Amino acid sequence: MLLGKSFEMAGLSAMEKKLAEYKCDTNDAIKLKLVRFPEDIDDEGTTFHPEYTHQTFGDDEVAFGYKGLQMLLYYSAGNLSTLFRVQYSSRVNEKFDAVQADDVESKIRELIPSGFCCNSDDFISLLDKEVNFKPFGTIIHTYTVHNEEAGEDLTYQIYKADMTCPGFREYHERLQTFLMWFIENASYIDVDDERWDYFLVFEKYNKDGATLFATVGYMTVYNYYVYPDKTRPRVSQMLVLPPFQGEGHGAHLLETVHRYYVSCPKILDITAEDPSESFVRLRDFVLVKLCQNLPCFSPEKLFEGFSQEMITEAQQKLKINKQHARRVYEVLRLRATDMSDSEKSRAYRLEIKKRLVGPYKKNQREMAKMRKCLKPEELTNQMNQIDLNTQHEQLEESYQQLVAEYRRTVERLAQA
Repeated sequence: MLLGKSFEMAGLSAMEKKLAEYKCDTNDAIKLKLVRFPEDIDDEGTTFHPEYTHQTFGDDEVAFGYKGLQMLLYYSAGNLSTLFRVQYSSRVNEKFDAVQADDVESKIRELIPSGFCCNSDDFISLLDKEVNFKPFGTIIHTYTVHNEEAGEDLTYQIYKADMTCPGFREYHERLQTFLMWFIENASYIDVDDERWDYFLVFEKYNKDGATLFATVGYMTVYNYYVYPDKTRPRVSQMLVLPPFQGEGHGAHLLETVHRYYVSCPKILDITAEDPSESFVRLRDFVLVKLCQNLPCFSPEKLFEGFSQEMITEAQQKLKINKQHARRVYEVLRLRATDMSDSEKSRAYRLEIKKRLVGPYKKNQREMAKMRKCLKPEELTNQMNQIDLNTQHEQLEESYQQLVAEYRRTVERLAQA
């Protein structure tokens, strides 16, 4: 009986090994492209992959049932006309008892809008129509970025669009599919809500003597009502597509959008919904860049401490709220401080920790209340959770992390 069980376990192990060969990492299996020329289709150098696929394929980001799985999602560079095709070298079959391959094609079809191509010939024919594609909405900013590979300055334009622009709704349906691959907890917005604003970045490029436009990235902003007669724009989604990342487009887009709203008298301030760490770094850079020439942020004013004048001027002139104005002050004061001078360095450290200590002081107030209300043994348990030495260590760690972030912002400003 034991011998039979060991054979059964050995057989199970062999089956598990065999099945493991049919597991594919969906981040690697999905191949994305932004195609300008037919030769881009077979050029592996133009391929990029998702950062996240858990929202489509589960937390493990694995598809089962295939060897050599490739899910091709190719987009024309401008209009984002789509080619979708699934290919693989082999697939599990009836020889595997009660085991079926994941229906990966249906999962992708649920994500992308209908009307996509399934073969390269049809897709290539759509590339010929890219010459007719024009950006949606109204142009609000033009800028150039030097491209080392091309050896020239490339031109980019930022447009503001809405759902009344002919063809934009369908284009946006294709564009927003990128969110699922590059924003960790992305969701699609209700485009029928008229309070959404859309900002789009395009690159101008030449093809056979004609000027064409390639999609670079975009931002969605929701306009919240603030009593009695103001509006608070909140950045909801922002994405620069991977082939264009690291070139400064995010900063150009955020600054342009900020300047657009600053010109509107009904705007109270500009915020962001659940910002990522990378967005906070970007916002720090943009807001400091905008504020650094305001009189209230002059070096002599910085050393007097954070003031009501800074809050008021940042809000009135640049629609920046108090919390963000404080971070601007801290970055600019770091830039103005000689940190090799122990006395000046200490003054800066105390100024920052005075703000960071807020949550810890709250804990101390809670402890004071507990001493009045709790029994001795209950109080001991609570005190163990709020250890003062641990709090001091956490405060110092928070300070060091913050200063490291601020230094990166100061360095980027020096290069801007």
